[in-house]
Amino acid sequence: MKFGVPKEVFEGEARVALTPESAKQLQKLGYECAIEAGAGVLAGFSDKAYEEAGVEVVKTAAALWKASDIVAKVRQPDATEMKRLKKGQTLISFFNPGGNEAGMEAAKKSGANVIAMEMVPRISRAQKMDALSSMANIAGYRAVIEAGNNFGRFFTGQITAAGKVPPAKVLVVGAGVAGLAAIGTSTSLGAVTYAFDVRPEVAEQVESMGAEFVYLDFEEEQQDGAATGGYASVSSPEFREAQLAKFRELAPEMDIVITTALIPNREAPELWTEDMVAAMKPGSVIVDLAAEKGGNCKLTKADEKIVTENGVTIIGYTDFPSRMATQASTLYATNIRHMMSDLTPEKDGQINHNMEDDVIRGATVTHEGEITFPPPPPKVAAIAAKPKAPVVELTPEEKRAAEVAAFKAQTKQQVTLIAVGAALLLGVGLVAPASFMQHFIVFVLSVFIGFQVIWNVSHSLHTPLMAVTNAISSIIILGALMQIGSGSWIVILLAALSVFMAGINIFGGFLVTRRMLAMFQKS
Repeated sequence: MKFGVPKEVFEGEARVALTPESAKQLQKLGYECAIEAGAGVLAGFSDKAYEEAGVEVVKTAAALWKASDIVAKVRQPDATEMKRLKKGQTLISFFNPGGNEAGMEAAKKSGANVIAMEMVPRISRAQKMDALSSMANIAGYRAVIEAGNNFGRFFTGQITAAGKVPPAKVLVVGAGVAGLAAIGTSTSLGAVTYAFDVRPEVAEQVESMGAEFVYLDFEEEQQDGAATGGYASVSSPEFREAQLAKFRELAPEMDIVITTALIPNREAPELWTEDMVAAMKPGSVIVDLAAEKGGNCKLTKADEKIVTENGVTIIGYTDFPSRMATQASTLYATNIRHMMSDLTPEKDGQINHNMEDDVIRGATVTHEGEITFPPPPPKVAAIAAKPKAPVVELTPEEKRAAEVAAFKAQTKQQVTLIAVGAALLLGVGLVAPASFMQHFIVFVLSVFIGFQVIWNVSHSLHTPLMAVTNAISSIIILGALMQIGSGSWIVILLAALSVFMAGINIFGGFLVTRRMLAMFQKS
C-alpha cells in the first residue's frame, strides 16, 4: 500500500506529516511512501532529502490523493481535499470531529476511514502517538518565547552597578502538557512562576518544576480530572466564581499570563476577563494558547496580536507549533509512524483497522461508511496520580517521645557493638604478640571511624563526595606503605591488601568523578 502526504493548504502552515527519517521507518513496515513536491520545504526538508530516503515526489496534490491508499496530513482537510477521498482510503489527520459535522458526513459518503489524531485516548500505551501532547509541548515552550519577545524586561532578576532589576512574575493557567512546558521554560529563564489548575494531581508536578501552585480558599478547591482522560473537567459555578476572584487578586501583580485551559470538544472557558486585563500593569503580556477555541481571555482575537488601551499586549496566535516547524514536524511524523505501527501489526504493508483496539477505535471518526464518533470510553483508564495519604501532624510531646525512643535504641545498638568489639579485641590480645596488637588496634580504630563517617552520609551524596574520599584513600595508602616494612607476615599481608583496595578506590573514584563532571560540560 502507498502512504502519501500532500502539501498543507492552510495558510501559513509550515508543518508536514512525513520526514525523511519517518519515511524510512514506514518503509520497514512494508509501505511505499510518496509526498507532494515542496510539502516539506517550509519545515526544512527538501524534495531531494525525501528522494534520498526512497520517497516518491509527486508533482500535484490531485495525483498524490489519487495514488495513495493512506493519506496523512497535519491540519483539518478543507472541502476540496474531502472531495478527493475515495472508498477504502484511510485519512490520518487532525480532524476536529466535535465541530466538523460536514467533514464527517463527507467522509461517510465517500466510504473512507478517518483517524483523528486529536482523539487518541490518553492511556499509557498510546503516549507514543499522542499528537496533541507533542504539539502542546511545543506550544507551551513557544508561548514563553513569544511573551519574552513582547515583554520589555528581563525574566530573571539582576543586581548590577546600575541598579536592581526585579524578576518577572509569570502566571500559567492550566498545568497540562502545554502548561508544564511553559512553566519549565519560564522557571529556567529565571522568572518567579505561579501556576493554577483544577486537577489536584498536578500540584506536585508544578512545585517540582520550581513554580508555586496557586490554591483557592474554597471547600471544593480542586476537582479530579482523571475521569476525563487526564483533561480538566467542567467546573461548578461556585468554583468558577472563586477561581475568578483569585485571578482578580493576582492580575495587578503579574507581568506575564499564559492561559492554556481547554476542555475536549468544548469552547475554551473564559478565565481572564476584561476587568482583569484592565487591572494589569502597562507592558504586561497575555499569551492565550486557547485562542483557536475562542480563547481563555475575553479580549483575545485569534491569529492576532493586540495592545489594549492600558498597554497590555494580548497574543492570540494559533500557529505556535508551526513557528517551530522542523521540530514540530519531526514529533508529529513520529506520532503518525507509531499510529501506523499499530495499524500494521504484521509489518506487511497492509492496514488492519482493528476496531477492538482501544487506541484505534478511540481515534476513528468514520469507518466503512459509518460515523463512529464519539467513541466509547477506553477499557483502560487514563493515567492518574494516586491520592496521597493524609499527613498526620505529631504533637510536641509525641515528637519528644519518638526522639527519646530513637536515641535509646541507637545508644543500645552502639553499646552492644562496642562491647562485642572489645571482647574480640581482648580475645585476640590474649593469643597475639604485643607487636601485632599495636598495629591491630590502629586497624580496628580506623575501620570503626571510617564506618561511622561513611555510614552517616546520605546515598545521594556518595558520588559528589568521591573526590574527597580519593584524598582520604591516599592517606590510607601512606599508612599501609609504612606498615609493609613490619616484620610480621600478618601485618605485611593486611598492609598489602589495604594498598590494593585503596588503589581501586582512588582510580575508580577519579574515573567516576570525571564522568560525573562530563555530564555538566557543554558539547
